[in-house]
Amino acid sequence: MEKGETISSSKLSKPADFMTLQKAIDLGEYDPGYLSTFPEWQMLSPHVQLQHIKQGLDNRERQLITQWAEVVNVIDFSKKPQLQVALRNIEKQLKKVHSDRERYYLEYSSK
Repeated sequence: MEKGETISSSKLSKPADFMTLQKAIDLGEYDPGYLSTFPEWQMLSPHVQLQHIKQGLDNRERQLITQWAEVVNVIDFSKKPQLQVALRNIEKQLKKVHSDRERYYLEYSSK
């Protein structure tokens, strides 16, 4: 990419150009809508898709818990009220991961 050049949204819609399915899962992606943009996703059985989703959920949850711990352990935490906002945002994301886990389990148990 040349200096000053931006990535167009059409280039970003094809994650397979720069990311593999497994790498995305390892980085905490679990949304079937996103994972379905990888060609190999379509060839997987619903059971294997659910296993990948579960792995992505576990990875994302682990990342958020680590972020939460890092924020809580900042020196002089009590003197930095902006960190409370960060904690609330992380907790909100954790709640979403937990509700998504339930939703995907229900969705994939009927396939």
